[in-house]
Amino acid sequence: MKPAHSAVAVLVAVIWGVNFVVIKVGLAEFPPLLFSALRFLLAAVPAVLFLGGPRVAWRWVFGVGLALGVVKFGLVFTGMHAGMPAGLSSLVLQSQVVFTVVLSAVVLGERPRPAQVLGLAVATTGFVAIALDYRVSSPVSALLLVVGGALAWGVANVLTRKAQSPDSLRFIVWVSAVAVLPLLALSLLVEGPEADLAALRGADWAGVGSLLFVAWGSTLLGFALWGFLLRTYPAPRVVPFALLVPVAGMLSGWLLLDEEVTAVRLGAAALVVAGMGVATLTRPRRRAEPVVAAVPV
Repeated sequence: MKPAHSAVAVLVAVIWGVNFVVIKVGLAEFPPLLFSALRFLLAAVPAVLFLGGPRVAWRWVFGVGLALGVVKFGLVFTGMHAGMPAGLSSLVLQSQVVFTVVLSAVVLGERPRPAQVLGLAVATTGFVAIALDYRVSSPVSALLLVVGGALAWGVANVLTRKAQSPDSLRFIVWVSAVAVLPLLALSLLVEGPEADLAALRGADWAGVGSLLFVAWGSTLLGFALWGFLLRTYPAPRVVPFALLVPVAGMLSGWLLLDEEVTAVRLGAAALVVAGMGVATLTRPRRRAEPVVAAVPV
């Protein structure tokens, strides 16, 4: 990979890692479901008006929109609003790798290689260690919400694999558009119109800025750059850079939000990154491997 393109890959990983800190800022201004709905609204409009149709069957657009946009982000934002730290969320969310491989084996018949199984076992050990350490100081419910979001991400990855979209940016824009109305409806039902209106009326530069960063920086810019890299180089040369996302997330959470980073969490993070590295860097089969979609957070 050219040095300039390697720098782009690192930049995307940093954007997606810092994005978790920005989400925390936004969740201090907006209820989580409303924040997620507004994020997808800004990501979809006005882009959806200029890009044309999604170029895949609508069932895949709606399926990924519900699994990724509504369930995944609804759970993740709610979990972070309930107290899950930004840095830790960026790491735990990567358990989607485990869920994706398992679901791909069951649904698509894409059996992982033995080295991948070993790598995922190592990463899972790290996730369990994080869960045990987190429970010492905080309710486990927030952690479970983020894990549930990772499972929904795994489902969305399998659906994305089935969709085989020829234009990833166009696809994610339409997926974003599909997610808006269900999230708004859930927000009105769960969070209440009074809370939503109060948040919109009281929105300040921090809230608006966080929305713009999450929608345009993380979603549109990040996905466009990542899609360019995947079109230019083989996936095994690009995907490993995604391992930097939780590193950037935990570091930015520590630096900007003063989040606690315990020795257990650092050790567990090392296990997760090492395990996912083994699972990602293994030599591909001749037949299709399980695909881990690198979708912005």
